[in-house]
Amino acid sequence: MSPRSRKFAAVTAISALMLAAPLLAKPADFARAIAASTRSAENRALDEGRMPAEVLDFTGIKSGDVVADYQAGGGYYTELLAAVVGPKGRVYAMTQPNFYKAEDWDKLRAAHPNIYPIVAPAQALVLAPASVDVIFTHLVYHDLYWTNEKYQHPHQDVPTVLKGWFAAVRPGGHVIVIDHTGPAGDPREVADKYHRIDPEQVKRDMAAAGFVLESESTLLQRSEDDHSKLVFDPSVRGKTDRFVLKFRRP
Repeated sequence: MSPRSRKFAAVTAISALMLAAPLLAKPADFARAIAASTRSAENRALDEGRMPAEVLDFTGIKSGDVVADYQAGGGYYTELLAAVVGPKGRVYAMTQPNFYKAEDWDKLRAAHPNIYPIVAPAQALVLAPASVDVIFTHLVYHDLYWTNEKYQHPHQDVPTVLKGWFAAVRPGGHVIVIDHTGPAGDPREVADKYHRIDPEQVKRDMAAAGFVLESESTLLQRSEDDHSKLVFDPSVRGKTDRFVLKFRRP
């Protein structure tokens, strides 16, 4: 190769790297989704403690993905996820009838038509096989071990639930688990008493279901939290120590 040819090849290679750089860059800033005028004041007030931009960055969820927000509550993360996946993606908001407020969800869906509520009793919240790229769970995994007649939350068989998750996630897809850190012990007793769960219990459960722990983050760790307090205790509410885990379906 002549010197001139070598120089041309080097310039071409550098140009290719420059063009590829945006594809290799860190996921886009989520500020626009978080600052959207359609978000409620109540949800905005939770942002400081929940750090949604950092959490969404960690998940790796991208435009075009299909995401299930399991036990979506009031839709705090549902609307943010809908903004992230965009019009070519979709978000299934999975929730129980007693927690579903139609007027609130109508507002969310008006702003984000790619939100699709799935409303069913806890034991019937299931997804079709290979239908999603990600299952996202925020502060609800411990409820798999929680039973409460008042809130129409029946006893669930955790291995059966996770078997359904494994079937629903496409190969290479993920499950994100964020929850209040709890002490070791019987997970049903811990969930009932504190509404928390030991992250090691989650890891064991997910491994038994066939998932692989891909990564974990300390971004929501709070060393001052007392794990022996109920998460609704005024001294810790909104400031609990939380773990953030990402599992992959092989």
